[in-house]
Amino acid sequence: MAYNHYILCCGGTGCESGKGDEIYRNLIAEAEKLGVKSQVQIVKTGCFGFCEQGPIVKVLPEESFYVLVKPEDAHEIIAEQIVKGREVPRLLYKEAGQKRHDAVEDIGFYQKQIRVVLRNCGVINPESIDEYIARDGYAALEKALFNLTPEQVIEELKVAGLRGRGGAGFPTWIKWNSTKGVQSDQKFVVCNADEGDPGAYMDRSTIEGDPHSVLEAMTICGHTVGANQGYIYIRAEYPLAVHRLEIAIQQAKDYGLLGKNILGSEFDFDIEIRLGAGAFVCGEETALIKSLEGQRGMPIPKPPFPAYDGLWHKPTVINNVETWANVPVILIKGGAWFASIGTEKSKGTKVFALTGKVKNSGLVEVPMGTTLREIIFEIGGGIKGGKKFKGVQTGGPSGGILTEKSLDLPIDFDTLTANGSMMGSGGMIVMDEDDCVVDVARFYMEFCVDESCGKCSPCRIGTTQILNLLDKITSGKGEEEDIGKLETIGKAMTKASLCMLGGSAANPTLSTIKNFRDEYSEHIHAHICRAGKCKALLRYEILADKCKGCTLCARKCPANCISGSLRQPHVIDQAKCLKCGECIKNCRFNAIVRK
Repeated sequence: MAYNHYILCCGGTGCESGKGDEIYRNLIAEAEKLGVKSQVQIVKTGCFGFCEQGPIVKVLPEESFYVLVKPEDAHEIIAEQIVKGREVPRLLYKEAGQKRHDAVEDIGFYQKQIRVVLRNCGVINPESIDEYIARDGYAALEKALFNLTPEQVIEELKVAGLRGRGGAGFPTWIKWNSTKGVQSDQKFVVCNADEGDPGAYMDRSTIEGDPHSVLEAMTICGHTVGANQGYIYIRAEYPLAVHRLEIAIQQAKDYGLLGKNILGSEFDFDIEIRLGAGAFVCGEETALIKSLEGQRGMPIPKPPFPAYDGLWHKPTVINNVETWANVPVILIKGGAWFASIGTEKSKGTKVFALTGKVKNSGLVEVPMGTTLREIIFEIGGGIKGGKKFKGVQTGGPSGGILTEKSLDLPIDFDTLTANGSMMGSGGMIVMDEDDCVVDVARFYMEFCVDESCGKCSPCRIGTTQILNLLDKITSGKGEEEDIGKLETIGKAMTKASLCMLGGSAANPTLSTIKNFRDEYSEHIHAHICRAGKCKALLRYEILADKCKGCTLCARKCPANCISGSLRQPHVIDQAKCLKCGECIKNCRFNAIVRK
């Protein structure tokens, strides 16, 4: 059936939490109510990426890009645009000083993006295999089964220069070729969807918006390396992603794209889902394997590598979601096309979850080599509230914090590592002048202490000792030698830990000491936290010459630590003060200061 209009309604987790499903249902109900159901197709898609502006609704062919949509807006969208042919101006996204954009691609957030991994997110219904097929879905699988030899598939990956997007950046073709070359009665293909970095949601959104791309890539890999069984290891905290994977797997089986004799090729391949319990360490491939086997998720020494001795001691290819999602495009468009994007040693694009103190938070897919400045200040729109940029952390709890002097560095695997950070899976958290780097380092180390499996001493003991020292400094009890201890322990952990959880856990601490040593010294010697985040170092005082004795601060104080007579200057009892800031917030005369 041909429609006059198509309405794409974001159905990613972020927009769903903003009543996206209700918006979708209301749009359908209004179309029926107003008698235009036959004129418009309403589709629930995956994430559009522009999460700051969600929930998002896009109307085609007019390219109307509606943002911050509410369920009650559904009537106006249908009544005005579908019935009367007029847009709803108040819902259209407009950048400062600009009129309506001719196309979504003209919006600043999207202008510098190249969507390869996210090519179908926000475009198709992820629960429809037909819509995936309509956009070249499973064409790469057909090509791999009937037009390319396994050697040619691996050669395309080699030409493409695809490196693992899970953090290590290991060449994908080498993994595949290694497993292919091993003689074994059984081989496995595994998708690592155990995304655990704070603030990261690239893999979740990719699966929610385009699950078939992962299934297709894993099946291609199975045929290439000689495996007949695949597993998707995904954390149970991603219910929507799991649900859409379940639908996609069943659809692929119904269409003969999974299971026995795929497309009449005599090749058998099946995929099963395995739920993880949310252990960060299970993002490490050997720990993931142990968890899949039903054991405690703890890393083991390498070699042997999983490509040779993996799941149940059989050769196993493990790649993360983003890596898999690139594979079908590479086979369709060619390795040379993919290699034309990015830098000499880091080819293609990278998806980042841009979060923190940035105006336009969301999923960003850019060519490798794009600078931090372009992502934060052009795509991201700069810092919220006109605040000053302080730093950006890439790579989650394993990454370092880069400062203003690094803003013009090209983002690729080697450059980030050389400057004390890392690509990681793609988390990018922006900080402003109100963030305390010592407190940030303490937060990430607390996370690593909680997530450490405890198997090796450098990580188990080292993370705890660093956290104790950071707690000591942020509570005002730090000593000068503590900085040296942090550096010594951090470097030892980096060299001696069994896996990269411990090997990189000290990166936030070491990078902040390197780039913000003066703030550590202020905490230790002056007992000052310039950002006001470390409560133990804060002190609230009432200025006698400004205090009017209105008693409002005393009445609002939850600790009852402010005393004084009516119309007389008041005093704060520092021993009882909770440092909550309620006094400052409620003072009408600017008579209270934070020191």
